[in-house]
Amino acid sequence: MLFPAFTWTLLLTVAAGTVAFTASTPAAAPVPLRSRTFSFDYTARIHDLPANAKQVDLWLPVPRADKSQDIENVKITSPYPYEILTGQYGNKVLHLKVTDPQPAGFAVTMEVKARRREHINPMLAAEPAKKAPKEAADPNMARWLQPDDLVPLDPKIKLWAQEVVVKANVANGNDLQKAQAIYNHVVSTVKYDKTGQGWGRGDIYYACDARRGNCTDFHAVFIGYCRALGIPARFSIGFPLPPERGTGEVKGYHCWAEFYTKETGWVPVDASEAAKDPARRTYFFGAHDENRLEFSRGRDLTLAPQQQGSPLNYFIYPYAEVDGKAFSAVDKEFRYVDASAKQ
Repeated sequence: MLFPAFTWTLLLTVAAGTVAFTASTPAAAPVPLRSRTFSFDYTARIHDLPANAKQVDLWLPVPRADKSQDIENVKITSPYPYEILTGQYGNKVLHLKVTDPQPAGFAVTMEVKARRREHINPMLAAEPAKKAPKEAADPNMARWLQPDDLVPLDPKIKLWAQEVVVKANVANGNDLQKAQAIYNHVVSTVKYDKTGQGWGRGDIYYACDARRGNCTDFHAVFIGYCRALGIPARFSIGFPLPPERGTGEVKGYHCWAEFYTKETGWVPVDASEAAKDPARRTYFFGAHDENRLEFSRGRDLTLAPQQQGSPLNYFIYPYAEVDGKAFSAVDKEFRYVDASAKQ
């Protein structure tokens, strides 16, 4: 489905109302989840195109509504026609194709109005539920037990994962206990440190060797060890917002994880934030705060339509190809404005 150039507004379904969990004591008042309403601007500028270029393809991730975020609308400003498609794992993908492009390039801007809610697994809440809530089955559950290119499930990784649960005395425990042991291990032994080379790729062997990195490295270990023990675990990526409400630029992405057990359903985890803020270590096993916006899920991604290059390690920044080859001269800028900051 092809949309016209310039400005178009996509209306998406909004989950209305405030989500709340009720404490186990009947007299207790409902505990509302924290939420945040804001607009988010995503700009991609492709430039310095080869003079003889015949075709440029540009892909951007588009956020979608789910149980933790409402997307009121997505407004696209583009000098060329574009399409919004559904790719792997339900990810939304904006794609545009330009033939005989001008060397100066062009810009595409996406404005998103969003409401993000705190995501807390009710089984692990301060007033835990007695049983896991019913959730729609994930059609990709089998995928979340398989390796990624940089997160293999080879004998060495399986051995290391087993050693973690043995050391924590939960080798014969349930999956929740094993995931907790893995989380404690990662948070305790990996340092949030973006110096040097190698960090940021989500390479489990780099992270296990260097014991440092950013959110992709933390969650490569967590997800890899969970999968090595037969616990489904999935990767999500988006952008962080500072806790203080206001307006500003977001310099880079943030990623997080979830794991699944039959007793709890999907459990949110943010190991890198826990490492940065030890006071919230308990909180981030079972919760994601509201200061984020998710754009895509999974790794080793094939886009829609399929790119000619290799699968993407993860999809958060603009991806471009010129005549079928990856092209890196793409600038990016991300800005947010909280609803409370608007005049």
